[in-house]
Order: sequence, then structure tokens, then C-alpha cells
Amino acid sequence: MLMFRKPQSLPKPHEALPGRDKPMDISGIHFVSRNSMVAPHPPGTRVALFGLGCFWGAERCFWQRSGVFATSVGYAGGITPNPSYEEVCSGLTGHNEVVQVIFDPKEVSYEQLLAIFWESHDPTQGMRQGNDVGTQYRSGIYTYGEAQAKAARASKKAYQKALSKAGYGTISTEIQAAGPYYFAEEYHQQYLAKNPAGYCGLGGTGVGCTAGVPGLS
Repeated sequence: MLMFRKPQSLPKPHEALPGRDKPMDISGIHFVSRNSMVAPHPPGTRVALFGLGCFWGAERCFWQRSGVFATSVGYAGGITPNPSYEEVCSGLTGHNEVVQVIFDPKEVSYEQLLAIFWESHDPTQGMRQGNDVGTQYRSGIYTYGEAQAKAARASKKAYQKALSKAGYGTISTEIQAAGPYYFAEEYHQQYLAKNPAGYCGLGGTGVGCTAGVPGLS
């Protein structure tokens, strides 16, 4: 990932880059599963959206899970329409690097995806994740509907108790309704499958999140 000094606060709307009307041109085919990453998705599937640091490693955490139909990486939680990777890395779009997960709730529950989210990174680090520093590496859960929002808030509360008991600080994860999701460039999609020796800076806390989480306890 790009390594240079970045802003540690989100831009205001008047400070954000203008972006563009045209969406990113991608193949739409998942490199691993060969399933479609773009809508329309299969009947009965649901969508989840998570930000947990560099999206290269974050995406792999989810595509390996049974019940996940497809994953993709992109940008969410910001201001600039259809941003490029370089623009997101500047800190002037407000976006987070995120993973979109298309899943079958009959095979994997949203709560189980939340467990993967919490256990795959350190959600107490603010605008960074390990050596990756910048607003695009913040921890975030972007929800579709009140059921997801309720589950996300409950899991955060339960996981905070587990982290505090283990000596960690306060969770900085933002939980908000999902806004526009913009696909990242094709070379970012399933990056670690295409580049097995590629960079992955993710590191969890080693604290399990199942205890006390509704649907997992």
C-alpha cells in the first residue's frame, strides 16, 4: 500500500476532491469463485460491508468463509463520487477501504460475519491498522437495514467487554448506515489470490468475540 504521511481527520465536504460521474471499469467476475461480484445478486443472498484496514488482506478473510457467494473491495463512508485509489489514499475523499460481502444467510449468518470482522483486526487503533496509517484504514461497519445495525451495535458492546478484560482500549469502530459503495480498481480485486506473496498488514488481537454476542453465544 502507499506509504506517506496522510491526514488523521476526515475532510469536510468543501475540502473533498470532486471525483467523477463514471464508475470504475471492472470485470465483475470474482477471481477465486468465478461468481459475479456485481448486482443483481442471486435470490436470497444478502449484502454486508466492512472496513478493517488494508482491503487486500481483509477481503481474503471473507471469501474463504463457506456461505459467502462473492466478495469485492471498494470505497465507502466518504464524500467523493467514484474515487480512485490514489485519491482515497490522499485522505481527501473521506472514504474507507472496505470489503463488500455477498452471502447466503442460510449458510452463514450476519453475526458470523461480524465475528470474522472483529477477530481479523484491532478495532481500537483509530485512523490506522498496524503500520497502515490514514483515514482509509479506520474500522467501520456499514449496515443495510435496522437488523444489521442492531446486530452490529450488540456485537460491538459485547466485544468491548472482551477486549477490556484482555487489557485493550476503547473500540473506535464507526457503525453507520451504508451509503454509496464504489468498486476499487480491477487489480485490487482479490489481490492476494492474484499475488499470493503480496502485502497483508492485518493482525487481530487474539481475543475471540463469540461470548455474549447475540446469535453466537
